[in-house]
Amino acid sequence: MRAYLLVVVVAAAVTYLTTPLVRRLAQRVGAITPLRDRDVHTVPVPRMGGVAMLCGVVAALVVASRIPFLSRVFEADPGPQWVLVGAAVVCAVGVADDIVQLDAVTKLAGQVLAAGIMGWQGISLLQLPIGGVTLLSSRTMMVITILVVLVSVNAVNFVDGLDGLAAGIVGIGAVAFFGYSYALQRGSAPDDFSSLATLIAGITVGCCLGFLPHNFHPARIFMGDSGSMMLGLLLASATIAATSTVDPETVADEKIAPAFFPLLLPIAVLLVPLGDMLLAVVRRTRQGKAFWHPDKKHLHHRLLQLGHSHPVAVLVMYSWAAFLSFGVASSAFLPLAQALAVAVAAGCVVLALTFLPLWWRRRDGRPDGPAGPAPGEVVDAHRDAAPASPS
Repeated sequence: MRAYLLVVVVAAAVTYLTTPLVRRLAQRVGAITPLRDRDVHTVPVPRMGGVAMLCGVVAALVVASRIPFLSRVFEADPGPQWVLVGAAVVCAVGVADDIVQLDAVTKLAGQVLAAGIMGWQGISLLQLPIGGVTLLSSRTMMVITILVVLVSVNAVNFVDGLDGLAAGIVGIGAVAFFGYSYALQRGSAPDDFSSLATLIAGITVGCCLGFLPHNFHPARIFMGDSGSMMLGLLLASATIAATSTVDPETVADEKIAPAFFPLLLPIAVLLVPLGDMLLAVVRRTRQGKAFWHPDKKHLHHRLLQLGHSHPVAVLVMYSWAAFLSFGVASSAFLPLAQALAVAVAAGCVVLALTFLPLWWRRRDGRPDGPAGPAPGEVVDAHRDAAPASPS
């Protein structure tokens, strides 16, 4: 565990220290989020924060490769260096979009290229714990791998709409996935429980922790597509790596709960942004618009319209992300009765956090509706789905 914690600290420290430098660079190259009708921020803010997070990923991997406990991960095939290559590709595409605003097809092509490189080098789904262990052709698994990456990348991009929202939700989910992967690997291989999935999840946690102090309300820099797409790819990479470690005997012995969770946990982690993305697609399609057409009706916008302040709206979405991701992760190892009890208690807390501030507002006689930014207040810009046209 100490080796993983060191990697987390390195990723966080490097991301935190390089973010101000990236902010200055973004200002020089013109990577500035403009003011638009559907946005809730009030002043232009630099973006391109994903470059700082990529620096954190590079530093963490370099340090990890020098730690004997984790060096075994680099000796395996495939190694984490191919995750770095994929992250660099989507980050580069995101940087280009942050500066010149790429079209939807170009961004989608960049995402497919990054996923294809990782899959070609072996970071691909090998089996699915569905109905036993399902083995499909390598070509089919490659297609599924690319789809998993695309869904994860665009789900994170969709939720990147308020200061600190995407980094916080991904960080919370990565912590849950880190704990699950570490416990599962340690239980199945007590002599060597280092794993690519745990390493990538830990690095993702560190990058989010290092970036949040600069990005939380009021944000001084946005992560932009360079950051949101990279975080989505890192989450997908951890998922793919975890599914390849499923023991067929675990499924055969009908101890299938831990075997299913490499697939279920990422869905739970991204359920909030996935739900937001699905609702947006349905909403826009019913209105006769293209599904990538931007609007101001995402979940975080609706929380603001209900009367939550900007920080409270972000914390509410944090609480839902934590409830879903930690609830699923803990249920993999807790008895059913205990897992249900914890879920009910946590659900009550989340509902209280969601609705009590509104009750207090009504009790104090304050009007409902969006609180609105204070004069000079900076609120993050909504960045729509990655294959969407530039927002």
